[in-house]
Amino acid sequence: MRVGIDFGTTHTVVAAVDRGNYPVVSFDGVDTWPSLVAANPAGELRFGPAAAAVRHEPGWSVLRSFKRLLTEAGPQTEVTLAGRNHRLADLLTGFLVELKRDLQRGSNASLAPGEPIEAAISVPANATSAQRLLTLDAFVAAGFHVAALLNEPSAASLEYAHRYRSTITAKREYVLIYDLGGGTFDASLLKMTGHENEVVVSEGIQRLGGDDFDEAIADLVLSRLNLATVDAATRELLREECAARKEAVGPQTRRFLVDLAGVDEADRPPFSCAVDDVYAVCAPLVDKTIALLRRVLGDSGGGRADVAWSEVAGIYVVGGAGGFPLVSRMLRAAFGEKRVKRSPHPFAATAIGLAVFLDKEAGFELSERFSRHFGVFREAHAGTDVVFDPIVPKDASLPPDGHTPLVVKRTYRAAHNIGHFRFVECSRLVNGRPDGDVTPYDPVLFPFDPALFDRDDLGRQPVGRWSEGPDVEERYVVAPGGAVEVTLTTQPAGFKRTYRLERCAAGL
Repeated sequence: MRVGIDFGTTHTVVAAVDRGNYPVVSFDGVDTWPSLVAANPAGELRFGPAAAAVRHEPGWSVLRSFKRLLTEAGPQTEVTLAGRNHRLADLLTGFLVELKRDLQRGSNASLAPGEPIEAAISVPANATSAQRLLTLDAFVAAGFHVAALLNEPSAASLEYAHRYRSTITAKREYVLIYDLGGGTFDASLLKMTGHENEVVVSEGIQRLGGDDFDEAIADLVLSRLNLATVDAATRELLREECAARKEAVGPQTRRFLVDLAGVDEADRPPFSCAVDDVYAVCAPLVDKTIALLRRVLGDSGGGRADVAWSEVAGIYVVGGAGGFPLVSRMLRAAFGEKRVKRSPHPFAATAIGLAVFLDKEAGFELSERFSRHFGVFREAHAGTDVVFDPIVPKDASLPPDGHTPLVVKRTYRAAHNIGHFRFVECSRLVNGRPDGDVTPYDPVLFPFDPALFDRDDLGRQPVGRWSEGPDVEERYVVAPGGAVEVTLTTQPAGFKRTYRLERCAAGL
């Protein structure tokens, strides 16, 4: 069976490839699978719907929106849940194992016993290499055969191409994907020619999504009730209620009602306010997304020719939070009523696009780009200065799956006995320095001195300048999904080591 799986901050969605159709898989009649993990003090874990079922029961702790934690995580990162430490990578794998079981036994998918599941999966466009590796490794460990890893807005562009290819003309062959999920916002400008979707530029905000709308609404309710502080459990109940009410808001909604049962001991009637009051507290969040869209349109590719607005067929709104009516209202006010189109299934657009990508008979092709700047800090001027060497620039073209990977090399004469590599990813460069969302990776220590080749305690060895250093080659390989691997080799000794770049933060 072939499926597209959109692991989301709030919900996970699966779409299948079925003879030219891409139906959303339902689980016991529900088209989404909750992205939840629950644990009790005894160490018992539950995932998805099973976690949702116990989220309010005494003794159970629930980890929500754990996809957001991946932006700061490494393979050994731990989270505390119900008084116990759990590796985040293990929780993600367990979550996906249970998702796979539900696909096989609790969904409307037609799976034969033991039938393998081929999956296309996705990550936010602004995801770091570490997040990409963690996500990929967890899917593989859970037993999925991962055929491709795509950026979420790029996948959604294939859903657009499948539905609305007729809107693309020779004069308007660009589409701007507006992807507002539960935890992240991404915008990608794509050029669509025939069945080829080419990513021109992608931008993103790592922590902006439906969760932030829910928090803003909860703050509004508490301020109107003159409740300055409430305990964490009460606030979570209120936030959950606000989220449910937000998702029920439609274009004709005039009043916003919130059930206040459990907020405190007072017997309170439901909270009520004009829906415009809710829109007012959420509007600054939408403003941030519009500012990013303007940046994408105004500088499509950091130095390449700008794409004129007249060449853009429209803005396509996807993502679970993209269904909030305020989003389309503000986008239409900013860009024009006729230039904004919302996916008929905004919560499922990415999963459907992933399924389209897997369907070779559909004939669509996708050309991705590296979504962040990647480089390393180096000494300069005999150690008196430090400069940033951008190894892979943002928006570098990535090869499709099955093609020769992107390879970048650096060669030089070593000036130290130990190489200390400080790798960094960032969303932009300012005056040649990392800026915006900056992600440092765990330092890599590599011995240039042959006497240190067999040492496993390089971190405790003194680093010193060395006039007899060998020639060094750095060879960087960028996978189609955007993950980076580096191989360091000394000559003439031929000593080499390969490193998958990752983060190993102890806890969150």
